[in-house]
Amino acid sequence: MSPQVGDGAVLDRQRGWLDHLPPRLRDFAVLARWDRPIGTWLLLLPCWWGLALASPPSSPWPYLLFALGAVAMRGAGCTVNDLADREFDRRVERTRNRPLAAGRIGTAGALAFFALQSVVGLAVLAALPRFAALVALLSVPLILVYPFMKRITWWPQAFLGVTFNWGALVGYATAAGRLDLPAFLLYAAGIFWTLGYDTVYAHQDKEDDIRIGVRSTALRLGAASRRWIAAFYALMLSLLAAAGGLAGLGWPFFALLLLPAAMLA
Repeated sequence: MSPQVGDGAVLDRQRGWLDHLPPRLRDFAVLARWDRPIGTWLLLLPCWWGLALASPPSSPWPYLLFALGAVAMRGAGCTVNDLADREFDRRVERTRNRPLAAGRIGTAGALAFFALQSVVGLAVLAALPRFAALVALLSVPLILVYPFMKRITWWPQAFLGVTFNWGALVGYATAAGRLDLPAFLLYAAGIFWTLGYDTVYAHQDKEDDIRIGVRSTALRLGAASRRWIAAFYALMLSLLAAAGGLAGLGWPFFALLLLPAAMLA
């Protein structure tokens, strides 16, 4: 059963374990999107890909460390996004009852929550090798600027790809202690992957985006979206194959690559 806006629920959140939390804590959990882990996976997977591309997994520790960092930084990013978009969110049916848009969490509370999540992210950063930590720090401006891209470009989904897939570089740097061409090819593959899935996602908000004056690839590409998305995914697969080939991965990698290719065909 879908939650009703009138009862203080949020239309675009998932029902589940969050409903057992006290209302105040539940609002902060919704703000961080803890009810929707798909975003955390989309942030985490490039990190794991970068680790695995650089060297065969030998310890679960880096993978667990990146998992903790993904939860914290995805939550921090969502908090910044909702702070920036709270006026827009009040005018969109799907988002108008989010905690910040509805006023259940104030600006000060959201900033404090952002700081708390950032402390967790900094703790993860401190546990990384020095070079990898420096690479990770370079992503901070991207995280802060991304929420405003929909106001100035028709391609905010591309900027999301640049931001969300930065972990591929950090993961590779963690395992290899340097950045090589395969890492950048993997990163580029991730950008096109994000362009594909987030353009699909943006189509659900087209009418609201037109009304409130924000931009997206769904609006820019319009009826041609299907062809563009196919091209994005073809480029993603080609870049993944190139990254694996230059990294010296064997036939099992290319055999496994046929699975996402078949799913996207």
